[in-house]
Amino acid sequence: MLEKFGLIVKHFKTEVFHFNRSQGPFNPLSLNLSPIRGTVLQPKNIWKYLGFIFDKKLSFHQYVNFYSNKVMFMVKCMKILSNSNQGINPTQKYLLYRTCVLPIALYRFQLWFYNRAPMSYHLKILGKMQRRAAIWILGAFKISPLFGIKAIAGLIPIKLHLQKLGGRSQLHTYSLPPNHLIQSLMDSSQSISTLQHSVSLDSLTSHQCSLIKSHLVNMVNRCNGIFPSFTPFYSEFSPSHTIIDNFSDQFLFNLHNK
Repeated sequence: MLEKFGLIVKHFKTEVFHFNRSQGPFNPLSLNLSPIRGTVLQPKNIWKYLGFIFDKKLSFHQYVNFYSNKVMFMVKCMKILSNSNQGINPTQKYLLYRTCVLPIALYRFQLWFYNRAPMSYHLKILGKMQRRAAIWILGAFKISPLFGIKAIAGLIPIKLHLQKLGGRSQLHTYSLPPNHLIQSLMDSSQSISTLQHSVSLDSLTSHQCSLIKSHLVNMVNRCNGIFPSFTPFYSEFSPSHTIIDNFSDQFLFNLHNK
């Protein structure tokens, strides 16, 4: 199965984890690995791997809770920085939040932020985190209106911020090498790879593609909506052929001294 996906596994570097995805109330059996010189693994409802937390329904509630609680603790600790002689102004607090808090809170958000995925719980938890950060930045009261303090602090809603980051990450696909696995899984009409995978999106029907909830489908839709309409060597981009050159009498410039 791993070779089918183009993966090479070194057994002396392999870790085995018994992850339970059963939805019933019964207790699943343990996994006995003694015939291959292993141990008896007990099933778990949560799988922790490389900083990611997977639950059996892949809702990533525990994952968002872990990182949101982590950054809330950081916001509380940042209040100590204002106890110095001069303290820190709101602009410095804003920079601390953008550079030290948000990257941790949104670590690998592509796992749960994609089209048609249930995100109400995640956005609720992250919204509480950003509200606490906005109150700390402005030094406002806890009863202050949410959208008002966010606007004054210069923080856009967390959903719009995720959409901005998600759109940028989807465009990173075209920076991958042609032999990358993601390139072979994408649509052949937009992929720069000549070798298509056996389970690529081309092998699925339009109805099956519409039912898939994945970040990969979002990348294909994003690239299909932007790149085919852009031609870098179009005649309008060459010197003396731009719109302002051909229709110079239609442009009016008001020069003023600042």
